[in-house]
Amino acid sequence: MSTWHKTGCVLCAQNCGLEILVENGRMVKVRPDKDNPRSEGYVCRKGLNVLYHQYPKDRLTTPLKRVGEDFTPIPWAQAITEIAEKMRSLVDRHGPRCLAYMGGSAQGGHFEAAFGLGLLRAMGSRYYYSSAGQEFSGAWWVTGRVLGRQYNIAIPDEHAADMIVAWGWNGMQSHQMPQARKVLTAFSKDPDRLLVAIDPRRSETAAVANLHLPVRPGTDALLMKAMIAIIVAEGWEATDYIRQYVDGWDTIRPWFEDVDVAAALAVCELEDAPVRDLCRMMTTRRWCLHPDLGIYMGRHSTLNSYLMHVLGAVCGLFGRRGGNVIPGMVMPMGFHADERDPQNWRTVTTDLPAVAAGSFPPNAMPEEILSDHPERLRAVYVSACNPLRAYADTTAYEAAFDKLDLLVVNEIVMSETARHAHYVLPCRSYYESWDGTFFPWTFPGVYFQMRPPIVEPPGQCLEAAQIFTLLADKLGLVPDIPESLHKAAGGDRLTFGAQLMEWAATEPRALKAMPFVLARTLGREWGSANLAALWGMLMTAPKRFRKNAARAGFETGIDQGDRIFQAIVDTPQGLWVGQADTENNLANLRTPSEKIEVLIPELAAQARTLDAVSEAEDLKLPEALPLVLNAGRHMDTNMNTLMRNPEWNRNKRACTIALSPDDAEALGLADGQIVTVTTAAGSAQGELQVSGQVRRGMVLIPHGFGLLYDGQVYGLNVNRLTKNTHRDFLGTPLHRFVPCRVEAV
Repeated sequence: MSTWHKTGCVLCAQNCGLEILVENGRMVKVRPDKDNPRSEGYVCRKGLNVLYHQYPKDRLTTPLKRVGEDFTPIPWAQAITEIAEKMRSLVDRHGPRCLAYMGGSAQGGHFEAAFGLGLLRAMGSRYYYSSAGQEFSGAWWVTGRVLGRQYNIAIPDEHAADMIVAWGWNGMQSHQMPQARKVLTAFSKDPDRLLVAIDPRRSETAAVANLHLPVRPGTDALLMKAMIAIIVAEGWEATDYIRQYVDGWDTIRPWFEDVDVAAALAVCELEDAPVRDLCRMMTTRRWCLHPDLGIYMGRHSTLNSYLMHVLGAVCGLFGRRGGNVIPGMVMPMGFHADERDPQNWRTVTTDLPAVAAGSFPPNAMPEEILSDHPERLRAVYVSACNPLRAYADTTAYEAAFDKLDLLVVNEIVMSETARHAHYVLPCRSYYESWDGTFFPWTFPGVYFQMRPPIVEPPGQCLEAAQIFTLLADKLGLVPDIPESLHKAAGGDRLTFGAQLMEWAATEPRALKAMPFVLARTLGREWGSANLAALWGMLMTAPKRFRKNAARAGFETGIDQGDRIFQAIVDTPQGLWVGQADTENNLANLRTPSEKIEVLIPELAAQARTLDAVSEAEDLKLPEALPLVLNAGRHMDTNMNTLMRNPEWNRNKRACTIALSPDDAEALGLADGQIVTVTTAAGSAQGELQVSGQVRRGMVLIPHGFGLLYDGQVYGLNVNRLTKNTHRDFLGTPLHRFVPCRVEAV
């Protein structure tokens, strides 16, 4: 029997709509879903190859326990009992700071986070680590200060703009907005619109841009300061907007007076005229800014994000159609965690706070484990991520994970991280379970898709949320649920909800354990803890979402959440569940002044003293490491660690060490030659690619390789070349500025 199923891609944050043909219980063919209201039939080659993700050779089907150097299959009951006993013993002996949860930020599913965090907090710990903390700690921290909440990320309103500035973003390869290539190509070809790329190299996006500023690697912050200085000197700032919506500008404005712009641009290796022209356009056109890892993981990471927000405020960018807007959200990506609140934890060894989505930066974890501190990390629960390939400094992570008293990994495959675990628990894939994501990439519409399972899971695989529920139950974290509530779960949902709230009012532990309660009641009836969590989330949605939903046609009322839930379940291609207020976007600000607050005292000295002279000195590279490695090139042929089978890239140069023709000639190297790249972290070998896309002095290596598949290592693991200590003050790795050298083998 053959059936086409509507679903979505689980390989990147855009989750483009897919239709997948299932024959005899197996996914066999993929095509774009033209009915998906967000992607509208747009999809890249990664999504079209998702079968390689679904059917790897190293698929897990039963719980595994490490016995010596090998793994032995064990029953679920034994696995859950032993993990619970070890976890409880460690927390009782060493305190809750010994426990961490790493996960909740996969590209295909976010529902496990409610359960993983619920378990973590019920055990008394707040040590949550995620990929958001790896890439966005500085950016989210700045957003929290400037816009009032760390999840209030102001996204580009590209459909209402006449200029996009892609700063450190290669959207033609990494997407990161709906239908990115289609949108960027349309901008570049429209005579009334403009695509600007600010990138050291001629990336795929820079190649189609109308204006490309090839900024010197590591000088983005200096360029931003110079641009703000030009705007101030020319009197171009949006005075009325600043007076009405911005707080602190009068205090910081002197930082941008008397700046030696010519010297700054000389250090940035840019000519004056195009920079000045762009500044004028930024103050006269309706434009939006799209930054990415070139900024977030570049030199001066957090300062880059800060000065970018100042530039946007000076130009009147935020909260306006066509500018950068705070989107509507089904659920915020994480929570606000202000480190100034003494109740919020910091890491005990590295003294780093949680900021990005409330998560700690993964770069801190190796030191937190390897430390001799009495409250060091001793137990880590990893779910739906592969830190030994995804995060900086593989060598440090290996040493750290091997020191743990308990490492548990939820996975669909025997990943590099799973091979170091004490227990490996088999998860359902995103095509075997109900799941969805909360990436807020649209405005004013609020989109959501809950993908239904389209194939049966193999063996004994469970949802990660179901695994966490079993563990929470064994740990005694879930209160006894009355039989009447179990029975009500099989009937009318609103009646069940009323009985649930009535019981919760009499059970003090109920609210904190609510995801697990829903999983054990509705989740058992529906065969999905995730689906139960969705219903509970919509029934208790915040006022902001309920207003947006009403604008989208879901009338208010006690059953609004239930009606939205049913519409989502009935619409597997996804739907618009809300419509944000386009008239008063800045009402979403949550700062004390209720304005855009551009003074961040902790960054004042760094921003004020940033100048051409100091930067020219600081940019000098060690004689032994004269090149700059960009560790994490975005390409059509890499997909984090989610595509393990190299067959999806057959006959493609998927993982190379890319160098400019000038540098290759100077070093006496040739295209296709095997070379060694050396950094402060170590050395690795790979195939050289000589490319005109690469700027002189730079080296590009993609991420997501060095995977062990079917007995063979596939590609170069770039995180052997990155140090977890090569980071800014909030823990973001500086992957886009790693000093290195390249030599013949």
